[in-house]
Amino acid sequence: MEELEPKLFLVDLFNRVLGKPLAALLHLVGIEVRNPDHLLPDHVVMSFIVMVLLILFFGLASRKLRPVPGRLQSLLELIVGFFENLIADIIGEGGKKYLPVVGTVGIFIFACNMIGLFPGFMSPTSKINATLGCALVIFVYYHVQGMKAQGVFKYLKHFAGPIPALAPLLIPIEIISHFSRPVSLSMRLFGNIFAEDLLIIIVGSIVPFILPLPFMAVAIFTAVIQSFVFVLLSCIYIGGAVAHEQEHAT
Repeated sequence: MEELEPKLFLVDLFNRVLGKPLAALLHLVGIEVRNPDHLLPDHVVMSFIVMVLLILFFGLASRKLRPVPGRLQSLLELIVGFFENLIADIIGEGGKKYLPVVGTVGIFIFACNMIGLFPGFMSPTSKINATLGCALVIFVYYHVQGMKAQGVFKYLKHFAGPIPALAPLLIPIEIISHFSRPVSLSMRLFGNIFAEDLLIIIVGSIVPFILPLPFMAVAIFTAVIQSFVFVLLSCIYIGGAVAHEQEHAT
């Protein structure tokens, strides 16, 4: 499997520059690093690169906003409008306050999916660590928002169900159901991106340049769909957690 993984120049560069200083810092807290030249995993470096690129892009694109938008501003408004409409359809108009987290996670996952299609890069979402990290962010976030919306006691009370006699049965079921959500979110995204990246690498190693192109087109479609599914399920989970607040509001 390691022979199929592409050599990533930027990962090697980050490790050469930061590996030894980070290893020295870890040594101060009692953690020994045997090989500082491979301290930073590839998905960590690539996630950092995606984060920097997104910050630079949206930072520069939003510097000069005008009443009459240009092409770049129109693109930004289209992206924001898409997330706002999706959140409003699932959670309601009051759910637009969740846009910063939902939109950030969605755009980050889409960028991570797409960056692996460029030579010299890999998709961080082809590693389970990266997808699980995104899933845990949503998992913690929707529980926190549910507690803020309903109060801690009232929110936890829903795990017991409406019939007290069935609480011993429903509580374990609800706990298992909620903990399965980050697992399904992370495994679905990881499995699809890992499979498409591996397929492109194998096909490209047999017949480079031409034959991988159709698979790369399919990979773009998969990247969009998997990002959308992740955002859609995130909105559903948040909507379910704050549903009672929305019902009282209406």
